[in-house]
Amino acid sequence: MLAIIGGTGLTQLDNLEITRRLIVRTPYGEPSQPLIFGKIEGREVVFLARHGNGHTIPPHEVNYRANISALHLQGVTEIAAVATVGGIHKDLAPGVIAMPHQILDYTHGRKNTYFDGIDLPVKHIDFTEPYCPNLRAKWEQAAKEIGETLITTGIYATTQGPRLETAAEINRLERDGATMVGMTGMPEAALARELGISYAAICPVANHAAGRGDSLHGIQYEELVDNLNQTMVRVRNIIAQLVKQNGFKQKDI
Repeated sequence: MLAIIGGTGLTQLDNLEITRRLIVRTPYGEPSQPLIFGKIEGREVVFLARHGNGHTIPPHEVNYRANISALHLQGVTEIAAVATVGGIHKDLAPGVIAMPHQILDYTHGRKNTYFDGIDLPVKHIDFTEPYCPNLRAKWEQAAKEIGETLITTGIYATTQGPRLETAAEINRLERDGATMVGMTGMPEAALARELGISYAAICPVANHAAGRGDSLHGIQYEELVDNLNQTMVRVRNIIAQLVKQNGFKQKDI
């Protein structure tokens, strides 16, 4: 089964024919919201808003372990995530949709593994390629089929949030190789890998990162929201095509 995790700007899927909502309790607590089951183009999908239905959970307070565990318990095998970012690279202007292939993690204090119990053995997952290449190819093909431009490489820097970064911090991230910056890429991707779930993300660019482009003298939140709302229409279209063309198993749920 495919799951869609929506971030800032994507708290619901307008084209989802909802069949049921399910409250799931996990050993790690409750996820951000009840799981929403439904169909797109007659094909089954489950949706979860990372920040909750009302976008009330800040990035550092998201229960990532519960979110991924809840999806795993429902038989999810693939997670197509949407994560809003600020563009660091000059090609990542507001309105661009990018698909990162690598991650830099600058977060701290987040519960970032399922293998930290006192009686659990240490487990080291391979994370050389943090995003599933097969699911990345599906994202790319879906965008191509509907004529949507998708930048297919990028390095996602995950910062702690919820504040935006300083210009000096963005300079540091750029020196480290980052091309975009967000607050939710980790530990979500690593947790999915620990549970054997294929995971890949697309990232709508809401704004230039601090000190870049038109944000040279500050980021205007109102403009950020307006840009994001327009871009999310295109993101929903890509999601619909992703589900449609790959024939995720249809069944009554």
